[in-house]
Amino acid sequence: DDLRAEGHAQLSLVAEINNALVGHILFSAVSIKGKNGVVEALALASLAVRPEWQRRGIGARLVEEGLNQCHKSGHRIVLVVGHPTYYHRFGFSNKLVETIASPYSGEAFMALELAPDALRGVMGTAHYSQPFAQL
Repeated sequence: DDLRAEGHAQLSLVAEINNALVGHILFSAVSIKGKNGVVEALALASLAVRPEWQRRGIGARLVEEGLNQCHKSGHRIVLVVGHPTYYHRFGFSNKLVETIASPYSGEAFMALELAPDALRGVMGTAHYSQPFAQL
């Protein structure tokens, strides 16, 4: 809610079945700041599917549609902190963030280039919107 209220949300999608909300995905602004300047990116957070609707492809459809819409809107980079096995299948990679520091660094920190070579030469620190500091 704070991401939306403070204007950081860039894309929010919901999944509905029989007029019931069963899933949600949100992409918000994140900046990668380094000695060569600032590179704008998106953070995929959060993705949620109601437990009784999980393992039916709803989350995957939300991720795929979200990434498609982000790409069409001209965004070039998406960062995520999540289960590597799950996000690798969408093209997210730990290798792409080897030169990016983050408060969420580790094997769960990954990136996806929506444009070829969008992260080439990018080195710096990922600065997430203030609401993430509450996590």
